Amino acid sequence: MRGMLVLDDVSKSFGDTRALRSIRLSIPPHRTLALIGPSGCGKSTLLRLLIGLIAPDSGRIQFESEIISSDTVLALRRRMGYVIQDGGLFPHLTARENVSLQARYLGRSRDEVASRIHQLAELARFPLDGLDRYPVQLSGGQRQRVSLMRSLMLDPDVLLLDEPLGALDPMIRSELQVDLRRIFRSLKKTVVLVTHDLAEARYFADRIVLMLDGRIVQEGSYAELTAEPADAFVTRFINAQNTIHGGGEVAES
Repeated sequence: MRGMLVLDDVSKSFGDTRALRSIRLSIPPHRTLALIGPSGCGKSTLLRLLIGLIAPDSGRIQFESEIISSDTVLALRRRMGYVIQDGGLFPHLTARENVSLQARYLGRSRDEVASRIHQLAELARFPLDGLDRYPVQLSGGQRQRVSLMRSLMLDPDVLLLDEPLGALDPMIRSELQVDLRRIFRSLKKTVVLVTHDLAEARYFADRIVLMLDGRIVQEGSYAELTAEPADAFVTRFINAQNTIHGGGEVAES
């Protein structure tokens, strides 16, 4: 099925540290899934495995009908968009050049690239007069919008985001949350979002995967996690998050 990802008994270690332990997870197409948990739980490692930046020690990861391996990863990666916390933009390239980098590498025509950039700028609400600025000349929110545009340039089936809003101040973060959810819903792509914020996970995601020590503790909707916690950790995590946010939630658009 187009845009579906499956992790089958996937484990990963870094030296003596076990980052992931026998992960089994199906990520359905055209839905948004949030990976959440305390620092060091393995959520970012899982995302890096999905994009093929690292390989599992055991188990397999399947993207639709293909196994992600050293032989297939480059082709499959072109069908995935990837956004990291600080944007990951090349400082010596303008916003326009950052967004179009992959398309130009693949030999897309100048007119096709220009049309796609204009379309993405409108989608991401990025000012056209900012396209010829360098990252240092852009605000943090604008850099993240450019990073999102770059991730969508090749119209991928899957969008992977690793705490894309974590470094932004509250006002800018709130604005981007609204725009990101609008984009997710309008494009109907498979989205996997890493966040440390339960309110944010609830706002964006159809399903939430709560992790601890490299394993999945519980998967489900926010209502399922709160009404039927799998164990005491789930309840403690939710209570701690509610305490941090004062019981509040991300505002609806």
